[in-house]
Amino acid sequence: MRGLWALVVLLIVPAAPEAAVSRPVAVRTEDGVTLAATLYEAPRQPAPAVILLHMQTRSREDWQAFAHRLADSGIHALAIDFRGHGASGAGPVGEDGQADLSRLVNDVRAARTYLAGRPDAVRGSAIGLLGASIGANVAILYAAGDPSIRSLALLSPGLDYRSLRTEGALRKYGPRPALLVAGADDSYALRSVRELAKAGPGVREVRTLGPAGHGSVMLSRDPDLERALVDWFQRTLL
Repeated sequence: MRGLWALVVLLIVPAAPEAAVSRPVAVRTEDGVTLAATLYEAPRQPAPAVILLHMQTRSREDWQAFAHRLADSGIHALAIDFRGHGASGAGPVGEDGQADLSRLVNDVRAARTYLAGRPDAVRGSAIGLLGASIGANVAILYAAGDPSIRSLALLSPGLDYRSLRTEGALRKYGPRPALLVAGADDSYALRSVRELAKAGPGVREVRTLGPAGHGSVMLSRDPDLERALVDWFQRTLL
C-alpha cells in the first residue's frame, strides 16, 4: 500500500517547466561591422523577440539576468554589443576620429535582419526593442523607420543624447506603444520622458521610479522593474 501511494505521488507531481537557453551569435551590419550578440531563446517557438540595446561604454552583459527572465516568459531576447563596445568590431570613424553614433541604427537593423532570417523560431510580426540611455534613443530612431517594430521600452531616454534627437522620431513611430521609464533622481531623463510622452498618437506609458539611477542601472536598484518590463512586452507582443 505504501508503494502504491508513492506511485500516485510521482504521477501527480508536475513536470518542471522548460528553461530558456542562451548562445553567442555573430551579426553582420550592412556597413561591414561584425557585432557580438547573445540570443536567449524562449522554450516554445515560434515566439516574439526583443532586441536589447545597452548604454554607451557598456555591453550586452548588462542585460544578462533580465534576458533570461524575458526568455523564460516566452519571448526571445537578442542582446547585442554596439560597434566599438564589448566584443564587437569598432566600425568606421568620422573625420574628427570619433565614432559616428548615428551609425548605431545600422546595428539595430542588423539585429532585426538576423531575427528575420529565423522564421521557424521568431514571429516576425512581434518584435520589440528595449534600450537604455543612448540605447533608448537609438531604439526610437530605428523604430521610426521600421514599421515592423511593434513595441518600445525605453529606460532613461533623452530628448538629445550626443545629437541623437528623439522627439520627432517618436512622433513618426506613430500609434505603436512605448513605455518610458526614468528615475526620480535623473532630472534630464525625467524631463525627457515627460516631453516624449506627448509625442505621437499611440499609447505612451510613463513609469517614474524612486532614486534608481540611470539606464540599465535601474534594473538592479528597483526590484519591480524587471517584472514590469516583462509584463509590458507580454501585453504588447504576445
